[in-house]
Amino acid sequence: MQTRVASRMPRVITVSQNSLKDIHADQKVPLDRLHVVPVGVDQELFKPQPGVKRIPGRLITTASADVTMKGLRYLLEAVAKLRTERHIELVVIGRLKEGGPSAQIIDDLGLRDAVTFITGVPEERIIELYAEAQVAVVPSLYEGFSLPAIEAMSCGVPLVATTGGALPEVVGTHNETALVVPPGDSEALAAMLTIALDDEALRERIGAAGRQRVIERWTWRHTAVGTVEHYRALLAETPHIQARRPGGAGAAPRYQRSRVQNRES
Repeated sequence: MQTRVASRMPRVITVSQNSLKDIHADQKVPLDRLHVVPVGVDQELFKPQPGVKRIPGRLITTASADVTMKGLRYLLEAVAKLRTERHIELVVIGRLKEGGPSAQIIDDLGLRDAVTFITGVPEERIIELYAEAQVAVVPSLYEGFSLPAIEAMSCGVPLVATTGGALPEVVGTHNETALVVPPGDSEALAAMLTIALDDEALRERIGAAGRQRVIERWTWRHTAVGTVEHYRALLAETPHIQARRPGGAGAAPRYQRSRVQNRES
């Protein structure tokens, strides 16, 4: 359905350069019809909470537990390794399916007392959970964008993320606005988490720089402005669009907007 719809649109808006390239390759949409308008976050809602104390050893992630692309198993393996060296606990914003692959991994690694899944809570509680964490993690194998990444960054939580999909263009430069590791590498992830957990100054620097990156690039205002620009461009092209339609210039114009997020959750 996406391929059929996208092929008919004069303009297709997607959320990242990485997704743009994938849509061009997978759905054969010409590059000159593909445009990027990233999604955003409310930086006034998702913001640091100075009154909330961070919990030592607390990690946070957002993941659909049994969606392979989210890479949760690699984070669980990293947590299991870290537990042999220090106190560590992981909060997962998401639902655990008992009997599913993630539940089995948790049992196999003996992590029932170290991993907590939280779902069905208001945004205010999610923001508080971010504030309690020392480090946020996005362990995905692939992301078309990653709202959880920019939510964590907007909250001023230092982020450890993989280089899967669009994550590098979202989170920015390693050791400046985030800490990054290759996807699917639990050893590298554990090592980077150790570096972050052992260095308070690093966490503070990365957290502050990450929030600044969100304010400069990934707010809903940026999304709105970018979307309006493409609407205006489409309206300016209307005579040419009408000329190509059955009925020619006299036909009633149709304006459609297709936001294609390739393999995006």
